[in-house]
Amino acid sequence: MQFKETDRLLIPSPSHSSTRWWSEETVAIVTGANKGIGFAVVKRMAELGLKVILTARDSERGCKAVEALRTQGLHSIIFYRLDVSDPCSINTFASWFKENFTALDILVNNAAVSFNEINENSVEHTETVIRTNFNGPKLLTEALLPMFRTSSMSRILNVSSRLGSLNKVGNPNIKQVLESEKLSEDDIEGIVSLFLEQVKTGTWKTGGWPELWTDYAVSKLALNAYTRVLAKRYRGRGLSVNSFCPGFTQTSMTRCKGDHTADDVAIVAARLALLPPDNIQSGKFFLWGISGGSSTSNNTLVVPPSYDLKINSIMISLIW
Repeated sequence: MQFKETDRLLIPSPSHSSTRWWSEETVAIVTGANKGIGFAVVKRMAELGLKVILTARDSERGCKAVEALRTQGLHSIIFYRLDVSDPCSINTFASWFKENFTALDILVNNAAVSFNEINENSVEHTETVIRTNFNGPKLLTEALLPMFRTSSMSRILNVSSRLGSLNKVGNPNIKQVLESEKLSEDDIEGIVSLFLEQVKTGTWKTGGWPELWTDYAVSKLALNAYTRVLAKRYRGRGLSVNSFCPGFTQTSMTRCKGDHTADDVAIVAARLALLPPDNIQSGKFFLWGISGGSSTSNNTLVVPPSYDLKINSIMISLIW
């Protein structure tokens, strides 16, 4: 299954007062944010005037991250420990948030792990990868759903990967399930369970799963599918849910290799999360792309930091 284009989305700069809908009371949560893309997204959102909760599983690293941002004059950031791979930690965090905040506006599910080098494809840590990259964001989202602000369009942005695209899946039965308009959370859980079982029995290589970083790819395949299901559940109910692939970014996961920096990604991610209410979409998969041109047509979203960055709004088959 190849990518197919859908309506393209022109994203205005958040610095334009005419498109600014948020205030200093707008609350955003970013997971896995003591470094890399998460840290950069927290920084960018704080620069734009939001109240941001930076979460990380390591308290010392999380506190140091907040201190580093505060030395840059960003004081609207709060740290709270959250390990998305631990249901107890998720419940504790959700309870803390409910006790201390009136409502939630934005959730950026960024926390993720991979144990493979760039050219490796081990599945030794599959259970941890699935638990962190799929089960964790899903459980956290479900725990926080009752707390989203209902008076305006709240947003969930799942940081995902094109490795989890349906065109990476070679098993037609799996594709058929994920392409179905009747796709359910139970269907997604069934596919994840099938993969875990095949890893245990050593048959996963012939299962038609993605061939690159297979455990990570399956976790993102499931996350993308959950994005679709959740977006459909909340259609017309004031909650936008999208996935975003940041592309090959210079982070610890890529061993600092990549085409662009986490700060570059944060500019795009913040724009997606802060779309004006009249321009917000849901159930979409946004794919990072780089082009040397400077076109600003409605076919391409141009995000210019220090050089031309472009991101197309692309719909893969599992996103309607």
